[in-house]
Amino acid sequence: MTDPLAPREVPLLTPDLLGTSGSVRVSEQDFRVEELPLYQPGGEGGHLYLLVEKAGRTTPEVARELGEALSVRERDVGYAGLKDKRAVTVQRFSVPVPPRGADFARRGATLSGSGWRVLSAALHGNKLRPGHLRGNRFRIVVRGTLPDALERAERICAELRSRGAPNLYGAQRFGQRGDNAALGAAILRRDAGPRDRFLRRLALSALQAELFNRCLSARLRDGLFERAIAGDVLRKRETGGLFVSDDPAADTARVRAGEVDPAGPLPGHSLFAARTDALAREEAVLAEAGVDPRSFAVGGGEMEGARRPYRVPVEDLRVAPEEPFALLLEFALPRGSYAACVLREVMKEGPPGEED
Repeated sequence: MTDPLAPREVPLLTPDLLGTSGSVRVSEQDFRVEELPLYQPGGEGGHLYLLVEKAGRTTPEVARELGEALSVRERDVGYAGLKDKRAVTVQRFSVPVPPRGADFARRGATLSGSGWRVLSAALHGNKLRPGHLRGNRFRIVVRGTLPDALERAERICAELRSRGAPNLYGAQRFGQRGDNAALGAAILRRDAGPRDRFLRRLALSALQAELFNRCLSARLRDGLFERAIAGDVLRKRETGGLFVSDDPAADTARVRAGEVDPAGPLPGHSLFAARTDALAREEAVLAEAGVDPRSFAVGGGEMEGARRPYRVPVEDLRVAPEEPFALLLEFALPRGSYAACVLREVMKEGPPGEED
Protein backbone atom coordinates (compact mmCIF):
# COMPACT_ATOMS: atom_id res chain seq x y z
CA MET A 1 0.00 0.00 0.00
CA THR A 2 1.34 3.43 -0.95
CA ASP A 3 2.22 5.70 1.95
CA PRO A 4 -0.23 8.65 1.74
CA LEU A 5 2.49 10.95 3.09
CA ALA A 6 5.38 9.85 0.90
CA PRO A 7 7.04 13.01 -0.49
CA ARG A 8 5.65 14.13 -3.83
CA GLU A 9 7.44 16.05 -6.53
CA VAL A 10 6.46 19.72 -6.76
CA PRO A 11 5.65 20.79 -10.35
CA LEU A 12 8.08 23.10 -12.10
CA LEU A 13 7.26 26.76 -12.67
CA THR A 14 8.97 26.65 -16.09
CA PRO A 15 8.17 23.15 -17.45
CA ASP A 16 8.05 24.38 -21.06
CA LEU A 17 11.60 25.77 -20.99
CA LEU A 18 14.38 23.28 -21.67
CA GLY A 19 16.91 22.82 -18.87
CA THR A 20 20.69 22.75 -18.87
CA SER A 21 21.19 19.29 -17.31
CA GLY A 22 24.48 18.93 -15.39
CA SER A 23 25.73 18.25 -11.88
CA VAL A 24 26.33 20.38 -8.79
CA ARG A 25 28.77 19.85 -5.92
CA VAL A 26 31.36 18.13 -8.11
CA SER A 27 33.72 19.71 -5.58
CA GLU A 28 33.12 21.74 -2.42
CA GLN A 29 34.53 24.81 -4.18
CA ASP A 30 31.70 24.62 -6.73
CA PHE A 31 29.07 25.43 -4.11
CA ARG A 32 29.61 28.62 -2.09
CA VAL A 33 27.08 30.08 0.35
CA GLU A 34 27.48 33.35 2.25
CA GLU A 35 25.07 34.54 4.92
CA LEU A 36 23.45 37.93 4.46
CA PRO A 37 23.31 39.34 8.01
CA LEU A 38 20.17 40.82 9.50
CA TYR A 39 22.32 43.48 11.19
CA GLN A 40 25.97 44.41 11.56
CA PRO A 41 27.88 44.16 14.86
CA GLY A 42 27.73 47.42 16.77
CA GLY A 43 31.38 47.41 17.86
CA GLU A 44 30.78 47.01 21.59
CA GLY A 45 28.95 44.66 23.94
CA GLY A 46 29.21 41.33 25.70
CA HIS A 47 29.37 39.05 22.66
CA LEU A 48 32.06 38.56 20.05
CA TYR A 49 30.81 37.97 16.50
CA LEU A 50 33.16 35.82 14.45
CA LEU A 51 32.85 35.66 10.66
CA VAL A 52 33.95 32.13 9.74
CA GLU A 53 34.68 30.46 6.42
CA LYS A 54 34.36 26.68 6.50
CA ALA A 55 34.48 23.74 4.08
CA GLY A 56 33.80 20.07 4.73
CA ARG A 57 32.57 20.81 8.27
CA THR A 58 29.10 21.18 9.77
CA THR A 59 27.99 24.29 11.64
CA PRO A 60 27.67 22.46 15.02
CA GLU A 61 31.16 21.00 14.61
CA VAL A 62 32.68 24.44 14.11
CA ALA A 63 30.62 25.88 16.98
CA ARG A 64 31.96 23.18 19.30
CA GLU A 65 35.57 23.81 18.26
CA LEU A 66 35.20 27.58 18.64
CA GLY A 67 33.87 27.03 22.15
CA GLU A 68 36.76 24.74 23.03
CA ALA A 69 39.34 27.19 21.66
CA LEU A 70 37.87 30.10 23.64
CA SER A 71 36.90 28.11 26.79
CA VAL A 72 33.20 28.77 26.17
CA ARG A 73 30.42 26.21 26.64
CA GLU A 74 29.13 24.90 23.32
CA ARG A 75 25.55 25.87 24.17
CA ASP A 76 26.65 29.48 24.61
CA VAL A 77 27.99 29.67 21.04
CA GLY A 78 25.33 31.22 18.82
CA TYR A 79 24.68 31.09 15.08
CA ALA A 80 21.86 32.20 12.81
CA GLY A 81 21.45 29.08 10.70
CA LEU A 82 22.88 25.71 9.72
CA LYS A 83 25.15 25.56 6.71
CA ASP A 84 25.82 22.50 4.60
CA LYS A 85 28.94 20.39 5.03
CA ARG A 86 29.64 19.80 1.33
CA ALA A 87 30.19 23.45 0.42
CA VAL A 88 32.32 26.48 1.13
CA THR A 89 30.23 28.59 3.48
CA VAL A 90 30.67 31.90 5.26
CA GLN A 91 28.61 32.52 8.39
CA ARG A 92 28.69 34.32 11.72
CA PHE A 93 29.04 32.80 15.17
CA SER A 94 28.77 34.61 18.51
CA VAL A 95 30.59 33.79 21.73
CA PRO A 96 30.14 35.52 25.12
CA VAL A 97 33.04 37.66 26.25
CA PRO A 98 34.36 36.66 29.72
CA PRO A 99 34.53 39.30 32.49
CA ARG A 100 38.28 39.73 32.14
CA GLY A 101 38.66 39.28 28.41
CA ALA A 102 40.95 42.12 27.42
CA ASP A 103 42.54 40.14 24.57
CA PHE A 104 39.50 37.99 23.82
CA ALA A 105 38.65 39.72 20.52
CA ARG A 106 42.24 39.48 19.32
CA ARG A 107 42.35 35.77 20.15
CA GLY A 108 39.04 35.13 18.42
CA ALA A 109 40.09 36.95 15.26
CA THR A 110 43.12 34.69 14.77
CA LEU A 111 41.43 31.30 15.31
CA SER A 112 41.43 28.51 12.76
CA GLY A 113 40.90 24.77 12.72
CA SER A 114 40.52 21.81 10.43
CA GLY A 115 38.39 23.05 7.52
CA TRP A 116 37.61 26.49 9.00
CA ARG A 117 39.11 29.88 9.74
CA VAL A 118 37.95 33.16 11.27
CA LEU A 119 37.88 36.01 8.75
CA SER A 120 37.02 38.85 11.12
CA ALA A 121 35.76 39.59 14.63
CA ALA A 122 33.63 42.39 16.11
CA LEU A 123 31.75 43.01 19.37
CA HIS A 124 27.99 43.20 19.69
CA GLY A 125 25.39 43.34 22.45
CA ASN A 126 23.44 40.11 22.00
CA LYS A 127 23.92 36.45 21.22
CA LEU A 128 23.19 35.32 17.65
CA ARG A 129 19.93 33.37 17.53
CA PRO A 130 18.45 31.10 14.84
CA GLY A 131 16.86 33.27 12.17
CA HIS A 132 19.13 36.29 12.74
CA LEU A 133 19.94 36.53 9.05
CA ARG A 134 18.38 38.25 6.05
CA GLY A 135 19.13 35.44 3.64
CA ASN A 136 21.93 33.70 1.77
CA ARG A 137 23.97 34.49 -1.32
CA PHE A 138 24.90 31.54 -3.53
CA ARG A 139 27.68 31.02 -6.05
CA ILE A 140 27.19 27.65 -7.73
CA VAL A 141 28.99 25.99 -10.63
CA VAL A 142 26.91 23.52 -12.65
CA ARG A 143 29.20 21.11 -14.53
CA GLY A 144 28.53 18.72 -17.39
CA THR A 145 25.88 20.94 -18.97
CA LEU A 146 24.53 20.71 -22.50
CA PRO A 147 26.25 22.65 -25.33
CA ASP A 148 23.50 25.32 -25.49
CA ALA A 149 23.11 25.51 -21.70
CA LEU A 150 23.82 29.25 -21.45
CA GLU A 151 20.95 30.18 -23.76
CA ARG A 152 18.62 27.79 -21.96
CA ALA A 153 19.61 29.10 -18.55
CA GLU A 154 19.19 32.73 -19.60
CA ARG A 155 15.60 32.10 -20.71
CA ILE A 156 14.77 30.37 -17.42
CA CYS A 157 16.50 33.03 -15.32
CA ALA A 158 14.47 35.76 -17.05
CA GLU A 159 11.31 34.00 -15.85
CA LEU A 160 12.63 33.61 -12.31
CA ARG A 161 13.65 37.26 -12.10
CA SER A 162 10.19 38.29 -13.22
CA ARG A 163 8.03 35.77 -11.36
CA GLY A 164 10.10 34.53 -8.41
CA ALA A 165 10.68 30.85 -7.60
CA PRO A 166 8.47 28.23 -5.93
CA ASN A 167 9.47 28.21 -2.25
CA LEU A 168 9.47 24.44 -1.87
CA TYR A 169 11.15 22.21 0.70
CA GLY A 170 13.84 19.94 -0.71
CA ALA A 171 14.30 16.20 -0.31
CA GLN A 172 16.66 16.43 2.66
CA ARG A 173 13.77 17.61 4.84
CA PHE A 174 12.07 14.21 4.52
CA GLY A 175 14.95 11.90 5.44
CA GLN A 176 16.96 9.36 3.46
CA ARG A 177 14.01 6.97 3.28
CA GLY A 178 11.45 9.71 2.76
CA ASP A 179 9.44 8.64 5.82
CA ASN A 180 9.86 11.60 8.17
CA ALA A 181 6.46 13.10 7.31
CA ALA A 182 4.73 9.77 7.87
CA LEU A 183 6.43 9.52 11.27
CA GLY A 184 5.17 13.01 12.10
CA ALA A 185 1.60 11.94 11.29
CA ALA A 186 2.03 8.82 13.44
CA ILE A 187 3.13 11.01 16.36
CA LEU A 188 -0.07 13.06 16.04
CA ARG A 189 -2.14 9.86 15.97
CA ARG A 190 -0.18 8.65 19.03
CA ASP A 191 0.86 5.57 17.05
CA ALA A 192 4.54 6.42 17.55
CA GLY A 193 6.51 8.75 19.74
CA PRO A 194 10.30 9.08 19.58
CA ARG A 195 11.74 9.79 23.01
CA ASP A 196 14.41 11.95 21.44
CA ARG A 197 12.99 15.51 21.28
CA PHE A 198 15.14 16.35 18.26
CA LEU A 199 13.73 13.42 16.25
CA ARG A 200 10.20 14.31 17.30
CA ARG A 201 10.66 17.91 16.20
CA LEU A 202 12.26 16.76 12.93
CA ALA A 203 9.33 14.46 12.13
CA LEU A 204 6.66 17.06 12.88
CA SER A 205 8.55 19.65 10.84
CA ALA A 206 8.73 17.21 7.91
CA LEU A 207 4.98 16.65 8.10
CA GLN A 208 4.36 20.40 7.94
CA ALA A 209 6.81 20.72 5.03
CA GLU A 210 5.15 17.96 3.01
CA LEU A 211 1.69 19.45 3.51
CA PHE A 212 3.02 22.87 2.48
CA ASN A 213 4.62 21.38 -0.63
CA ARG A 214 1.30 19.80 -1.59
CA CYS A 215 -0.53 23.11 -1.20
CA LEU A 216 2.17 24.77 -3.33
CA SER A 217 1.84 22.01 -5.94
CA ALA A 218 -1.89 22.61 -6.21
CA ARG A 219 -1.33 26.35 -6.72
CA LEU A 220 1.16 25.67 -9.53
CA ARG A 221 -1.08 23.11 -11.24
CA ASP A 222 -4.08 25.44 -11.10
CA GLY A 223 -2.27 28.55 -12.36
CA LEU A 224 -2.47 30.34 -9.01
CA PHE A 225 1.23 30.92 -8.36
CA GLU A 226 1.00 34.68 -8.97
CA ARG A 227 -2.65 35.21 -8.07
CA ALA A 228 -4.58 35.94 -4.92
CA ILE A 229 -7.83 34.08 -4.34
CA ALA A 230 -10.66 34.77 -1.94
CA GLY A 231 -9.60 34.13 1.65
CA ASP A 232 -5.87 33.86 0.86
CA VAL A 233 -3.42 34.70 3.60
CA LEU A 234 -1.06 37.26 2.08
CA ARG A 235 2.35 38.20 3.45
CA LYS A 236 3.88 41.65 3.03
CA ARG A 237 7.42 41.35 1.70
CA GLU A 238 8.67 44.47 3.45
CA THR A 239 7.45 43.71 6.97
CA GLY A 240 6.33 40.07 7.00
CA GLY A 241 2.86 41.11 8.17
CA LEU A 242 -0.06 38.82 7.36
CA PHE A 243 -3.61 39.66 6.28
CA VAL A 244 -6.52 37.89 4.60
CA SER A 245 -7.51 38.85 1.07
CA ASP A 246 -11.06 40.11 0.67
CA ASP A 247 -10.44 41.68 -2.75
CA PRO A 248 -8.60 39.10 -4.90
CA ALA A 249 -8.47 41.31 -8.00
CA ALA A 250 -6.78 44.19 -6.19
CA ASP A 251 -4.50 41.86 -4.24
CA THR A 252 -3.44 40.00 -7.39
CA ALA A 253 -2.09 43.29 -8.71
CA ARG A 254 -0.08 43.65 -5.48
CA VAL A 255 1.19 40.08 -5.84
CA ARG A 256 2.38 40.72 -9.40
CA ALA A 257 4.05 43.95 -8.29
CA GLY A 258 6.07 42.00 -5.69
CA GLU A 259 4.49 43.81 -2.76
CA VAL A 260 2.81 40.75 -1.21
CA ASP A 261 2.89 36.97 -1.65
CA PRO A 262 0.27 34.28 -1.01
CA ALA A 263 1.41 32.37 2.07
CA GLY A 264 0.73 28.68 2.48
CA PRO A 265 0.28 26.71 5.68
CA LEU A 266 2.80 24.98 7.85
CA PRO A 267 -0.22 23.48 9.60
CA GLY A 268 -0.71 23.66 13.35
CA HIS A 269 -3.14 24.36 16.13
CA SER A 270 -2.50 28.14 16.23
CA LEU A 271 -2.18 28.82 12.49
CA PHE A 272 -3.14 32.22 11.07
CA ALA A 273 -6.27 30.98 9.31
CA ALA A 274 -7.24 31.32 5.68
CA ARG A 275 -10.91 31.74 4.77
CA THR A 276 -13.45 30.72 2.13
CA ASP A 277 -11.86 29.47 -1.12
CA ALA A 278 -8.27 29.39 0.18
CA LEU A 279 -9.31 27.58 3.36
CA ALA A 280 -11.23 24.98 1.36
CA ARG A 281 -8.13 24.26 -0.75
CA GLU A 282 -5.95 23.81 2.35
CA GLU A 283 -8.53 21.56 4.02
CA ALA A 284 -8.70 19.42 0.88
CA VAL A 285 -4.92 18.83 1.03
CA LEU A 286 -5.14 17.72 4.67
CA ALA A 287 -8.07 15.42 3.95
CA GLU A 288 -6.34 13.82 0.96
CA ALA A 289 -3.26 13.19 3.13
CA GLY A 290 -5.38 11.65 5.88
CA VAL A 291 -4.36 14.25 8.49
CA ASP A 292 -6.98 15.32 11.05
CA PRO A 293 -6.51 19.00 12.05
CA ARG A 294 -7.83 18.18 15.53
CA SER A 295 -4.68 16.13 16.13
CA PHE A 296 -2.37 19.17 15.84
CA ALA A 297 -2.78 19.85 19.57
CA VAL A 298 -0.83 16.64 20.25
CA GLY A 299 2.22 18.36 18.77
CA GLY A 300 2.14 21.04 21.46
CA GLY A 301 4.64 23.84 21.01
CA GLU A 302 6.25 22.05 18.07
CA MET A 303 3.02 22.15 16.04
CA GLU A 304 1.73 25.68 16.54
CA GLY A 305 1.75 26.39 12.82
CA ALA A 306 3.09 29.21 10.66
CA ARG A 307 2.72 30.78 7.24
CA ARG A 308 5.36 30.48 4.51
CA PRO A 309 5.31 32.36 1.18
CA TYR A 310 4.53 30.18 -1.80
CA ARG A 311 7.11 32.10 -3.85
CA VAL A 312 10.35 33.92 -3.14
CA PRO A 313 12.17 36.67 -5.03
CA VAL A 314 15.44 35.55 -6.62
CA GLU A 315 17.70 38.57 -6.21
CA ASP A 316 20.83 39.47 -8.16
CA LEU A 317 20.36 36.42 -10.39
CA ARG A 318 23.01 36.08 -13.06
CA VAL A 319 24.33 33.25 -15.18
CA ALA A 320 27.66 33.11 -17.01
CA PRO A 321 29.81 30.52 -18.77
CA GLU A 322 32.37 29.10 -16.37
CA GLU A 323 34.27 26.92 -18.86
CA PRO A 324 33.22 24.52 -21.63
CA PHE A 325 30.15 22.59 -20.48
CA ALA A 326 29.85 24.47 -17.17
CA LEU A 327 27.80 27.42 -15.94
CA LEU A 328 28.17 29.79 -13.02
CA LEU A 329 24.94 30.74 -11.23
CA GLU A 330 24.87 33.56 -8.68
CA PHE A 331 21.79 34.63 -6.73
CA ALA A 332 20.44 35.55 -3.30
CA LEU A 333 17.41 34.12 -1.50
CA PRO A 334 15.59 35.13 1.69
CA ARG A 335 16.21 33.12 4.85
CA GLY A 336 14.47 29.77 4.98
CA SER A 337 14.59 29.29 1.20
CA TYR A 338 16.77 26.76 -0.54
CA ALA A 339 19.01 26.84 -3.60
CA ALA A 340 17.16 23.80 -4.96
CA CYS A 341 14.18 26.01 -5.85
CA VAL A 342 16.38 27.74 -8.46
CA LEU A 343 18.61 24.83 -9.51
CA ARG A 344 15.71 22.46 -10.31
CA GLU A 345 14.19 25.05 -12.65
CA VAL A 346 17.49 25.71 -14.44
CA MET A 347 18.73 22.12 -14.68
CA LYS A 348 15.38 20.33 -15.03
CA GLU A 349 17.16 17.15 -13.92
CA GLY A 350 16.88 18.41 -10.39
CA PRO A 351 19.72 18.10 -7.87
CA PRO A 352 19.13 16.75 -4.39
CA GLY A 353 17.34 19.21 -2.11
CA GLU A 354 19.85 21.58 -0.54
CA GLU A 355 19.20 22.82 2.98
CA ASP A 356 21.16 26.07 2.85
